[in-house]
Amino acid sequence: MLLTAGLVVIVVAITAIIRRVDVRLVLLLAALVLGCLAGHLEVIAQKFLTTLVSEQFALPIGCCLGFVYVLRQTGCDEHLVHLLVKPIQRVRSLLIPGTVLIGALVNVPVISQTSTSVLVGTVLVPLLRAARISPIGIGSALLLGSSIGGEILNPGAPEVRTVSQASEVALTPNNWVTRALPLLVIELTVATAVFWLLSLRAESQPSRDRKGAETAPLPDGRGSDKNSFRINPLKAAIPFIPITLLFLTALPEPIRLFHVPMEWLVDVKHFQGTESQLRSSFDCRLIAAAMLIGVAAAALTDRRHLNRTALTFFEGVGFAFAQIISLIVAASCFGEGVKQIGLANLLGRALEAWPSLLVPAAIGLPASFALLCGSGMATTQSLFGFFVEPARYLHYDPLRLGVVVSLASAAGRTISPVAAVTLMCASLAEVNAFHLVRRLVLPVLAGLLALLAGCLLLA
Repeated sequence: MLLTAGLVVIVVAITAIIRRVDVRLVLLLAALVLGCLAGHLEVIAQKFLTTLVSEQFALPIGCCLGFVYVLRQTGCDEHLVHLLVKPIQRVRSLLIPGTVLIGALVNVPVISQTSTSVLVGTVLVPLLRAARISPIGIGSALLLGSSIGGEILNPGAPEVRTVSQASEVALTPNNWVTRALPLLVIELTVATAVFWLLSLRAESQPSRDRKGAETAPLPDGRGSDKNSFRINPLKAAIPFIPITLLFLTALPEPIRLFHVPMEWLVDVKHFQGTESQLRSSFDCRLIAAAMLIGVAAAALTDRRHLNRTALTFFEGVGFAFAQIISLIVAASCFGEGVKQIGLANLLGRALEAWPSLLVPAAIGLPASFALLCGSGMATTQSLFGFFVEPARYLHYDPLRLGVVVSLASAAGRTISPVAAVTLMCASLAEVNAFHLVRRLVLPVLAGLLALLAGCLLLA
């Protein structure tokens, strides 16, 4: 009876999300109702409060978004995009796959998909229009690159912290990226290839998709204010400083360039917790410290705005709480509510009975949920915990499964007409969001199938 009532609540919540009710509100209300049904409303309240102030999310994500805001203030992000665009702007056939690749690369340091699409779109949309690419081609290429999952390679990404916390494993950048990079490359390569073929076919024949395409010749980089942008290599390198520092501190001992003592960031003598919790706290603070070093480096490249650096940084932290951490809190409460009604245990028993369904379920369920709610991060936060115990029971690496769930969630978000990044790309290209989704359905499904094949091969 409890499970049936809980399923009704979940269906109502999904319906509300489809009807464009705010995802945070829906997940929180659903969590409260599920908690009441299970008779454990206090568990939902505790989950809300502990997640809201958890340093696992507040420190790395807040500092990462603060860094992104300072990059925007100093123009370092714009220099990076112009540097990446330079090799492809003279070859029209490379513009579509190049846009996807640039979006994915920029999304690594700039973990917000919407910010990535705005940043890349500001530079590339005029270029693609001048190359006579259709508005749908422009918007869908921008959406695929910005949303396919580049942020998964950033140790400060919300998904990475979720996987670390739920699996109770202290992550280093190296052991995460060694699992994430091969799967991301496989999915991105297949999705981009299929999208490129579909785009070549669509762009080669006159249709309503090409309505609004410019007829101006491809810019040659001379004589225009937009194309006379002078790239500063130092500014272009700044976005990757934090990630580089984190990798250098996490290299194996013989080749590690420098070591950060744990005492520098954590009061080891008075720390109350297990060794695993101590390591996890240090890792979070190390990520935050690397982001702060990046903030200082970016600020020094633009002395005109140096006085506003601190304010800009904390504006980014505020954005992280309002747009990202709030979703994590709501999704965590919803996930806890689902556990309280026994649905998580039912899923775990089913996966233990049919172990071959573990990876397909870790792809299909997150992709479907992200398609409905429009948030890859909230999907990972809500669903990954359900797969941890079945993965351990079946001796499947929980970190690799975390990568799979994160990438599947990102894929579902990419073809969600209600996702913020989808609406932003549609706005930049001046087309209907559903037209972008329609162009990307086949490439994203092909990418998910490639992800499944990659998991089977790597396992």
